[in-house]
Amino acid sequence: MGLGSIGPTELLIILAIILLIFGGSKIPGLAKGLGLGIREFKKALSGTEENASQNKPTDKENEKNNKQEAKG
Repeated sequence: MGLGSIGPTELLIILAIILLIFGGSKIPGLAKGLGLGIREFKKALSGTEENASQNKPTDKENEKNNKQEAKG
């Protein structure tokens, strides 16, 4: 176990501290908010990838542009 890794004991201690700080009733709401945030982040990432692939010129468009540039 390296210096930077978190083992099961450390994870249990962290979870116990979170439980003490926020209380049992607020944890489900926090987890739901975190899940929604992650989902929105992934949706935004996939949207930018789709936009990038739609805006990418095709090979035929590249050939056409290269021929026009070569002409003058």
